[in-house]
Amino acid sequence: MDKLLSSLKININNKIYLKDPESSDLGKRIIESSIILIDQIGFDAFTFKKLGVKIGSNESSIYRYFESKHKLLLYLTSWYWSWLEYQLVFATNSITNPDLKLEIAINILTQTTTLDANYKHIDEIILKRIIINEYSKSYLTKEIDTENKEGYFATFKRLVTRLRDIILLVKPSFKHPFSLASSVIDGALHMQFIKDHFSSISDFKEKNEPTDYFKNLVFNALKS
Repeated sequence: MDKLLSSLKININNKIYLKDPESSDLGKRIIESSIILIDQIGFDAFTFKKLGVKIGSNESSIYRYFESKHKLLLYLTSWYWSWLEYQLVFATNSITNPDLKLEIAINILTQTTTLDANYKHIDEIILKRIIINEYSKSYLTKEIDTENKEGYFATFKRLVTRLRDIILLVKPSFKHPFSLASSVIDGALHMQFIKDHFSSISDFKEKNEPTDYFKNLVFNALKS
Protein backbone atom coordinates (compact mmCIF):
# COMPACT_ATOMS: atom_id res chain seq x y z
CA MET A 1 0.00 0.00 0.00
CA ASP A 2 2.77 2.47 0.88
CA LYS A 3 4.49 1.93 -2.49
CA LEU A 4 1.23 2.48 -4.35
CA LEU A 5 0.43 5.63 -2.38
CA SER A 6 3.89 7.06 -3.00
CA SER A 7 3.27 6.98 -6.76
CA LEU A 8 -0.04 8.83 -6.51
CA LYS A 9 -0.53 12.57 -6.83
CA ILE A 10 -3.27 14.20 -4.81
CA ASN A 11 -5.48 15.86 -7.40
CA ILE A 12 -7.21 19.11 -6.43
CA ASN A 13 -9.82 20.98 -8.46
CA ASN A 14 -7.71 23.40 -10.53
CA LYS A 15 -10.31 26.14 -10.12
CA ILE A 16 -9.27 26.46 -6.48
CA TYR A 17 -5.74 27.67 -7.27
CA LEU A 18 -4.17 30.00 -9.83
CA LYS A 19 -0.93 28.02 -10.02
CA ASP A 20 -0.50 24.46 -8.79
CA PRO A 21 1.54 24.73 -5.55
CA GLU A 22 2.89 21.24 -6.19
CA SER A 23 4.63 22.53 -9.30
CA SER A 24 7.39 24.48 -7.51
CA ASP A 25 9.46 24.60 -4.33
CA LEU A 26 7.88 27.94 -3.42
CA GLY A 27 4.40 26.49 -3.82
CA LYS A 28 5.25 23.59 -1.55
CA ARG A 29 6.70 26.00 1.03
CA ILE A 30 3.47 28.00 0.88
CA ILE A 31 1.46 24.88 1.67
CA GLU A 32 3.84 23.62 4.34
CA SER A 33 4.10 26.96 6.15
CA SER A 34 0.43 27.86 5.83
CA ILE A 35 -0.49 24.65 7.64
CA ILE A 36 1.89 25.49 10.48
CA LEU A 37 0.82 29.14 10.69
CA ILE A 38 -2.94 28.48 10.59
CA ASP A 39 -2.48 25.91 13.35
CA GLN A 40 -0.54 28.42 15.43
CA ILE A 41 -2.71 31.55 15.10
CA GLY A 42 -6.01 30.31 13.65
CA PHE A 43 -7.54 30.94 10.25
CA ASP A 44 -9.20 34.22 11.21
CA ALA A 45 -5.88 35.82 12.17
CA PHE A 46 -4.02 34.23 9.26
CA THR A 47 -3.04 36.54 6.37
CA PHE A 48 -0.89 36.21 3.28
CA LYS A 49 1.27 39.02 4.65
CA LYS A 50 2.06 36.97 7.75
CA LEU A 51 2.64 33.90 5.60
CA GLY A 52 5.01 35.86 3.38
CA VAL A 53 7.08 36.85 6.41
CA LYS A 54 7.21 33.23 7.54
CA ILE A 55 8.43 31.89 4.21
CA GLY A 56 10.68 34.90 3.47
CA SER A 57 8.85 35.87 0.31
CA ASN A 58 6.74 38.76 -0.93
CA GLU A 59 3.02 38.66 -0.22
CA SER A 60 2.45 39.11 -3.96
CA SER A 61 4.20 35.81 -4.68
CA ILE A 62 1.53 33.95 -2.68
CA TYR A 63 -1.23 35.64 -4.69
CA ARG A 64 0.24 34.05 -7.80
CA TYR A 65 -0.88 30.70 -6.36
CA PHE A 66 -4.10 31.59 -4.54
CA GLU A 67 -6.42 34.56 -5.02
CA SER A 68 -7.50 34.53 -1.36
CA LYS A 69 -6.93 32.78 1.95
CA HIS A 70 -10.38 31.23 1.52
CA LYS A 71 -9.17 29.46 -1.62
CA LEU A 72 -6.07 28.34 0.25
CA LEU A 73 -8.26 26.82 2.98
CA LEU A 74 -10.32 25.09 0.30
CA TYR A 75 -7.09 23.67 -1.11
CA LEU A 76 -5.92 22.37 2.27
CA THR A 77 -9.27 20.78 3.12
CA SER A 78 -9.59 19.25 -0.35
CA TRP A 79 -6.08 17.84 -0.04
CA TYR A 80 -6.92 16.26 3.31
CA TRP A 81 -10.15 14.64 2.11
CA SER A 82 -8.42 13.32 -1.02
CA TRP A 83 -5.58 11.90 1.04
CA LEU A 84 -8.05 10.25 3.42
CA GLU A 85 -9.95 8.84 0.45
CA TYR A 86 -6.77 7.16 -0.79
CA GLN A 87 -6.27 5.56 2.62
CA LEU A 88 -9.84 4.28 2.55
CA VAL A 89 -9.68 2.91 -0.99
CA PHE A 90 -6.40 1.05 -0.60
CA ALA A 91 -7.24 -0.36 2.81
CA THR A 92 -10.63 -1.74 1.75
CA ASN A 93 -10.18 -2.53 -1.94
CA SER A 94 -9.30 -6.21 -1.51
CA ILE A 95 -11.72 -6.87 1.36
CA THR A 96 -14.70 -8.97 0.26
CA ASN A 97 -16.47 -9.34 3.61
CA PRO A 98 -18.89 -6.37 3.82
CA ASP A 99 -18.87 -6.18 7.64
CA LEU A 100 -15.07 -6.21 7.78
CA LYS A 101 -14.88 -3.68 4.95
CA LEU A 102 -17.15 -1.32 6.87
CA GLU A 103 -15.24 -1.83 10.12
CA ILE A 104 -11.93 -0.97 8.43
CA ALA A 105 -13.50 2.08 6.79
CA ILE A 106 -14.74 3.38 10.15
CA ASN A 107 -11.28 2.78 11.64
CA ILE A 108 -9.64 4.92 8.96
CA LEU A 109 -12.18 7.73 9.19
CA THR A 110 -12.24 8.06 12.98
CA GLN A 111 -8.78 7.14 14.29
CA THR A 112 -5.87 9.45 15.04
CA THR A 113 -4.00 10.65 11.96
CA THR A 114 -0.35 9.65 11.53
CA LEU A 115 2.36 11.19 9.38
CA ASP A 116 2.62 10.03 5.78
CA ALA A 117 6.23 9.98 4.60
CA ASN A 118 5.08 10.20 0.97
CA TYR A 119 4.28 13.91 1.36
CA LYS A 120 7.19 15.49 3.19
CA HIS A 121 5.97 19.10 2.85
CA ILE A 122 2.64 18.33 4.53
CA ASP A 123 2.26 17.44 8.18
CA GLU A 124 -0.97 15.42 8.18
CA ILE A 125 -1.23 15.52 11.98
CA ILE A 126 -1.26 19.33 12.03
CA LEU A 127 -3.50 19.44 8.97
CA LYS A 128 -6.01 17.21 10.78
CA ARG A 129 -6.14 19.78 13.60
CA ILE A 130 -6.94 22.45 11.02
CA ILE A 131 -9.72 20.28 9.61
CA ILE A 132 -11.14 19.81 13.11
CA ASN A 133 -11.00 23.50 14.00
CA GLU A 134 -11.39 25.33 10.71
CA TYR A 135 -13.07 23.11 8.10
CA SER A 136 -16.55 24.57 8.62
CA LYS A 137 -15.21 28.00 7.63
CA SER A 138 -14.60 26.68 4.12
CA TYR A 139 -18.31 26.09 3.48
CA LEU A 140 -20.27 28.28 5.92
CA THR A 141 -20.22 31.18 3.49
CA LYS A 142 -22.66 33.01 1.22
CA GLU A 143 -20.83 31.53 -1.77
CA ILE A 144 -21.42 27.89 -0.77
CA ASP A 145 -23.91 27.05 -3.55
CA THR A 146 -21.79 28.63 -6.28
CA GLU A 147 -18.61 26.98 -5.03
CA ASN A 148 -20.39 23.65 -4.71
CA LYS A 149 -21.44 23.89 -8.37
CA GLU A 150 -17.82 24.60 -9.24
CA GLY A 151 -16.86 21.28 -7.61
CA TYR A 152 -14.87 22.73 -4.72
CA PHE A 153 -16.33 20.17 -2.29
CA ALA A 154 -16.26 17.19 -4.63
CA THR A 155 -13.57 15.35 -2.68
CA PHE A 156 -15.52 15.50 0.58
CA LYS A 157 -18.73 14.44 -1.14
CA ARG A 158 -16.91 11.60 -2.87
CA LEU A 159 -15.56 10.35 0.46
CA VAL A 160 -19.06 10.38 1.96
CA THR A 161 -20.34 8.50 -1.10
CA ARG A 162 -17.66 5.83 -0.77
CA LEU A 163 -18.65 5.20 2.85
CA ARG A 164 -22.32 5.20 1.80
CA ASP A 165 -21.57 2.50 -0.77
CA ILE A 166 -19.84 0.33 1.83
CA ILE A 167 -22.79 0.75 4.21
CA LEU A 168 -25.13 -0.47 1.47
CA LEU A 169 -22.96 -3.55 0.96
CA VAL A 170 -23.80 -4.51 4.54
CA LYS A 171 -27.50 -3.65 4.28
CA PRO A 172 -28.76 -2.74 0.79
CA SER A 173 -32.23 -1.89 2.15
CA PHE A 174 -30.97 0.70 4.64
CA LYS A 175 -32.94 3.91 4.04
CA HIS A 176 -30.48 6.55 5.23
CA PRO A 177 -26.98 5.58 4.03
CA PHE A 178 -25.86 9.10 3.17
CA SER A 179 -27.01 10.43 6.53
CA LEU A 180 -25.19 7.67 8.38
CA ALA A 181 -22.00 8.10 6.33
CA SER A 182 -21.85 11.87 6.82
CA SER A 183 -22.64 11.44 10.52
CA VAL A 184 -19.55 9.27 10.91
CA ILE A 185 -17.20 11.62 9.05
CA ASP A 186 -18.53 14.89 10.48
CA GLY A 187 -19.20 13.36 13.88
CA ALA A 188 -15.62 12.17 14.28
CA LEU A 189 -14.40 15.75 13.75
CA HIS A 190 -16.98 17.16 16.13
CA MET A 191 -16.13 14.68 18.87
CA GLN A 192 -12.44 15.45 18.53
CA PHE A 193 -13.25 19.16 18.84
CA ILE A 194 -15.31 18.51 21.97
CA LYS A 195 -12.53 16.35 23.39
CA ASP A 196 -9.93 19.07 22.77
CA HIS A 197 -11.93 22.11 23.89
CA PHE A 198 -14.87 20.96 26.05
CA SER A 199 -13.36 17.95 27.77
CA SER A 200 -15.82 18.12 30.68
CA ILE A 201 -18.60 16.94 28.36
CA SER A 202 -16.52 14.44 26.40
CA ASP A 203 -16.54 10.68 26.95
CA PHE A 204 -13.14 10.40 25.29
CA LYS A 205 -10.21 11.30 27.51
CA GLU A 206 -6.53 11.70 26.65
CA LYS A 207 -5.66 9.10 23.98
CA ASN A 208 -9.11 7.51 23.81
CA GLU A 209 -10.75 7.64 20.40
CA PRO A 210 -14.40 7.55 19.27
CA THR A 211 -13.84 4.64 16.88
CA ASP A 212 -15.70 2.03 18.96
CA TYR A 213 -18.55 4.48 19.49
CA PHE A 214 -19.03 4.91 15.74
CA LYS A 215 -18.74 1.19 15.08
CA ASN A 216 -21.52 0.57 17.61
CA LEU A 217 -23.56 3.44 16.18
CA VAL A 218 -23.29 2.23 12.60
CA PHE A 219 -23.75 -1.49 13.10
CA ASN A 220 -26.63 -1.00 15.55
CA ALA A 221 -28.33 1.30 13.03
CA LEU A 222 -27.93 -1.33 10.34
CA LYS A 223 -29.43 -4.01 12.59
CA SER A 224 -32.57 -1.99 13.32
